[in-house]
Amino acid sequence: MIRIISPGPLTAVQDGGRRGCQSQGYRECGAADMYSLEAANAMVGNDDLQAAALEITISGGVMEFTEPVIFAVTGGDFALTLDGERVPAHGPVYAGAGSRLTIGPAASGLRGCLAVYGGIDVPLLLGSRSTDLTCRLGGYRGRALKKGDEIPVGAYAVRGIRDVEKRRAALAGRNLLKVEADRSRLVPSGLGRFFQGERIRVLRAVKGPQEEYFTEGAHRTFERSVYTITLQSDRMGCRLSGPALETVHGCDIISDGIVGGSVQVSSDGQPIIMQADHQTTGGYAKIATVISADLPALAQLRPGDKVGFRFVSPKEAVMTVRELQAGLLSLKEVYR
Repeated sequence: MIRIISPGPLTAVQDGGRRGCQSQGYRECGAADMYSLEAANAMVGNDDLQAAALEITISGGVMEFTEPVIFAVTGGDFALTLDGERVPAHGPVYAGAGSRLTIGPAASGLRGCLAVYGGIDVPLLLGSRSTDLTCRLGGYRGRALKKGDEIPVGAYAVRGIRDVEKRRAALAGRNLLKVEADRSRLVPSGLGRFFQGERIRVLRAVKGPQEEYFTEGAHRTFERSVYTITLQSDRMGCRLSGPALETVHGCDIISDGIVGGSVQVSSDGQPIIMQADHQTTGGYAKIATVISADLPALAQLRPGDKVGFRFVSPKEAVMTVRELQAGLLSLKEVYR
């Protein structure tokens, strides 16, 4: 069990998401930063890279392990202490029964994933253990974690009964310094652009299903401008503030399907990027879709951060995600 002593601002169980249920009105949910989820599961030795973990926001608070575990925290730059001693993030750590882990505020980034060997063992709902915070479904009682909650850890891994001590011995016998020193394998790199002396993140996107609703000038504005993440952003959508995007005859459409990364444009011409908890359908025209390989970077942006866009071809989008997955499989082999 993982006993929650202090949950932090927002900690919830998430996995790879509730796929294939949008036609029935269910959101996908799942980890906002899927790369961090998969990397953390690879590090602790879970065969399922999308096994359920704890997603933390800003700070993870304090938790106690009631049994020996191997855990890893990925994502933002979080300071970790185990029983008062500093331990590294972005790598597997052994904790004995009764140990307390403190996850301090992130120096950079917004979200993190805490994975444990064996996975988080809450009940499956429609094939997923992820938490739908809006509809109060799945995860741990359909809500964010609270003080006193006791979260079960899975008893089995794909390779057989979970034996934490054997897993600990296997990790101790390997030289992991090289991979842990190579941050590019742990945090995917991406495009950047300098704006007023500051390097900002550039998100790659393919043109959206309603690109004809926008003027040629709007497409140029979208690709060449800098936008700011607003305080109205959450796991459902990331609202941006910047130059308005001009439409041909307005942005209202007959509601159609939404995917993670869809960039809707509201009536005031401002873009909204759909994130993990996005609705199933929407009535605003979509100028673009951020490619899935860049959604983890979006999930780490805070209100006040700036972001730009660059259009890419569908072929480039597919090649990019394949490269990302190849890196994760390589990471999995290192920690196997």
